[in-house]
Amino acid sequence: MADQNTSRRRFLTATGSAAAAVALAGCAGGDGGDGTETDEPMDTTEGGMETTETAEPTERPEPTTREGYLQRANRLIHDEAPWVFLHRQFSVYGQSDDIEWQPRTDERVAAYAIEPATDSGDDVVMTQSQMDSGLDPQDHRETPTDNIVLQAYEGLLERDAEGAIVETLATDYQRLDETTVQFTVRDNVSFHSGDSLTPEDVAFSINRIVQEDVGIASPQVDQLLGVEGAEVASTDDRTVNVNLSGLNPIVFASFATYCDVMNKSWVESNDGAYINQNMEGTGPFQLSNYEQGVSVEFQRFNDYWDDEAAISTFTINAAGEASTRVNRLVAGESDIAVNVPPQEVSRVENNDGTSITAVPSTRVIFNAMRYDVEPFDSPLFRQAINYAVDLESIIENVLQTFGSATGQPTLEGFFGYNPDLDPYPYDPDMAEQLVEESGYAGAEVELVTPIGRYLRDVEIAQAVAAQVDELSNVSASARQVEFSTLVSQVTTGNIEDKPPWYLLGWGNATFDAIQTIQPLLASDGSLTSYSNDELDRLLDEAQQLPSETN
Repeated sequence: MADQNTSRRRFLTATGSAAAAVALAGCAGGDGGDGTETDEPMDTTEGGMETTETAEPTERPEPTTREGYLQRANRLIHDEAPWVFLHRQFSVYGQSDDIEWQPRTDERVAAYAIEPATDSGDDVVMTQSQMDSGLDPQDHRETPTDNIVLQAYEGLLERDAEGAIVETLATDYQRLDETTVQFTVRDNVSFHSGDSLTPEDVAFSINRIVQEDVGIASPQVDQLLGVEGAEVASTDDRTVNVNLSGLNPIVFASFATYCDVMNKSWVESNDGAYINQNMEGTGPFQLSNYEQGVSVEFQRFNDYWDDEAAISTFTINAAGEASTRVNRLVAGESDIAVNVPPQEVSRVENNDGTSITAVPSTRVIFNAMRYDVEPFDSPLFRQAINYAVDLESIIENVLQTFGSATGQPTLEGFFGYNPDLDPYPYDPDMAEQLVEESGYAGAEVELVTPIGRYLRDVEIAQAVAAQVDELSNVSASARQVEFSTLVSQVTTGNIEDKPPWYLLGWGNATFDAIQTIQPLLASDGSLTSYSNDELDRLLDEAQQLPSETN
């Protein structure tokens, strides 16, 4: 527990290490992520059964484990190619020597983990690529907003440096039965206003995400996949029961990543505009100034339930241009610069007082292709686009090795990753043949990309479009839009609002395949660009079985 022997600030600092990245991804045996002990070894073949290179998909036996169903889902997605599979993004930060801080694999920057390294002061500034979309912690789906709201808001659980689930605003958690889990809410915790945290606040916060009639249609509903609602079990022992639609094997992993707890009376007393410009959390920092689209300033919360933060203030601003972020860092105007592009690394490293830190992230970068519009309604055409992309060249020349190739939506080390799937090889001849077979020879396609949200996103999109355009029977181009514009299109819940072909990144801090595949590729996923009955069946089957690993 965070308040026993190990400060929460200490384990947050260590979470970004390379060792932690492996630990967080899970290992065989141990805690199954749902509070139950499992001794079953992890199978590396689909369904716990051997497969052969010559076996056709229809010949493969039905999986017998949850991991097997998720691996089968990844195989189906690889073969059907609803995405152009690109790469695992590396998080590359420029950092001032005035602070001690290690980046996390999940791209979240918690000021609570930052400590002064010199006597230059304890006021820290971070420049990221985008500002927030509002301060409501339950009404967004992007990491830049996460990095802002997490300074003031907290959840029930989180993970320590070894990847184990630990208590934050909960002091205990358990599974009561197949469809009910219970949290015990920490006592003596104050919101920034001075109000005390209650079990009612916790139940309300869960319901506000998963039940539309509680206040908002939260875009985070699938982050608590399978959670139907919550209710106070007992105010005497401060327990909250959470009702599930089924077994939900990753329920505690989900709560260790998602569901910020809000003050029920504060939310119900204010309208959405006010909630999006103010904060009322329990975290180690409280909001001191907010200038929408420009900067957010925090000051240390002196009545925090755990150890006080080591720094006094934390300011977050943004610059879409990477060169501007680096300029602020080397000029001493920022202490952390997010998403330093490869061409700027040497400038940071060679500058006196700054350095580069980089870690493989939990984010996959891909080009979604809407299955319901021409020419992307053809699996052959989608496969052709994958064969047309020289992924190795993009990683080597555009990213300068700050990325690793993928051929499925689940990253290596995540539960459900299929080790038998390789990225599509670069084969323009095969691409042209498949275009002809698809019946879409002569197609003209446009790739929509955000500007400055992901590491070299525009350059990646331009390279993909240029390589596809080299095919003799397809014309391709890239178009840049503001990230906020793309977010507004992909988060409506309607597939028709999305561009036919677009670049996006998806971070998954649960380290479980379901939290990427379900929202992005299931038929009822909130951000889906795809629909396939067999995929839906595999996901449903997976969610009825326990996880064999963390």
